[in-house]
Amino acid sequence: MQGQLAFYGIPDRLVRVTPAKLAAWSNCPRRYRFGYVDTPRPSRGPAMAHTTLGAVLHNALRVLYELPVGQRTPSRARELVREHWKNDGFAGPRQSGDFMARAQDWLAEYVERWGTAAKPVGVEKWVSATTGTIIVQGRVDRVDERDGELVIVDYKAGRRPPEVDDVRKSQALALYALALQGMSHTRCRRVELHHLRTAEVVGWRHSTGSLAEHRERAEELAREFEEATAAVEAGADRERAFPARPGGQCAACEFRRHCPEGQRATPEVDPWALLGE
Repeated sequence: MQGQLAFYGIPDRLVRVTPAKLAAWSNCPRRYRFGYVDTPRPSRGPAMAHTTLGAVLHNALRVLYELPVGQRTPSRARELVREHWKNDGFAGPRQSGDFMARAQDWLAEYVERWGTAAKPVGVEKWVSATTGTIIVQGRVDRVDERDGELVIVDYKAGRRPPEVDDVRKSQALALYALALQGMSHTRCRRVELHHLRTAEVVGWRHSTGSLAEHRERAEELAREFEEATAAVEAGADRERAFPARPGGQCAACEFRRHCPEGQRATPEVDPWALLGE
């Protein structure tokens, strides 16, 4: 479902943002330029195994939570992992098969613990709503209904289990809450990260003030990348308007091959290096 609100008194020019777009600019303006400004878009690097793993788990859970509660079983979760599995980015068949088995175990345990308790009202739900000077857009992994309120659920498949600060500081989760609240006219304050490797759930309940802080920061970032884009369109130097911000993240950046600063910052990692044990 897609929705957008209109308010009297909003600026003539609203900036469409997604959490991914804001994160790209915040982490590295050069990466933002490669992904959102340059035409044609520069080619990306090879598929990364940890990205493949995350996509498989997300796809399996999307199908699972579209099923009636009685069919959300650990065995069905295992089947869905196998049905959606891909080998992209893995070192070879042995490593791919090992992680498929692990992923099946992870999802079976997650479903055993949480599968029947959830009351999703949206799965892979598209949100789009005006808030302040931006239009927040994106796709939410899952939206639950609890006690008359909506809850944002985001799946994580990384090596490290999330902590409370990860949830509290997540701009993406806060913006999704704002957008969903605007679309549905239903209170949405609680946001959660569900760590699929451990079946741990970490949540945070936002206040009006904390949501406003995230919105204001998003507006600030949107102004920055809009100004940089306008400067380039007016003839400014692209490299200076979108400077590289080299660091550890350059090792697995999908645009690494186009960025000398990133190549000098850190050695490239193998496509399976971020899987963990």
